Amino acid sequence: MPENLMARVSYIKGLAEGLALDEESKEGKLLLRMIDLLDGFAAEVEQLKDNYEELFEYTEALDEDLAEMEDDFYDDYDQPEEEPPYEDGFTVECPNCRELVEISDDLLQGEDPIKVTCPRCGEIIMIDDEEWDDEDFSELLDEVADEESGAEEK
Repeated sequence: MPENLMARVSYIKGLAEGLALDEESKEGKLLLRMIDLLDGFAAEVEQLKDNYEELFEYTEALDEDLAEMEDDFYDDYDQPEEEPPYEDGFTVECPNCRELVEISDDLLQGEDPIKVTCPRCGEIIMIDDEEWDDEDFSELLDEVADEESGAEEK
C-alpha cells in the first residue's frame, strides 16, 4: 500500500486540473466525481490507519502491563515449592487428619525413645523406643521417598 494516499490523490487532482476538464460534459463530471470519491477514500484510509496504529500501541501497552501483573501474581502460585532434602528430616502424613508433620533428623539421632504426635489432632504418628542406626534411618528415608514419589504419580 502506498505510503501517502492523500499525496497521490492530490497528484491526480492536479493532473485533472491541468487537463482543464469541462465540468459540464458527461466525461468531465464522471472524472471529477471519481477524483472526489478517491479523495474521500484516501481520507478514510488514512484515518483508519491512524486509529489502527493508536489501538496497536494501546494494546501493546495493555499486554505489557498484564504480563507484569501475571508475573507478580502467579509468581507466588505457579511454581511448586521444592521439598527440602532429607538431610534435615522428613515429613509424615497423619493418618487421621492428613496433616503433614515434620520429623527432624535430630529427633531420630537422639538416645531417648521417640513419640511423635500430630499437632492438629493429637494422634500418635510414630513411636520408637529402639535405638536407630544409620542403616535403619537410610531405609526409612528410602521408604518415605518411595511413598512420596508414588503419591505424586497419582
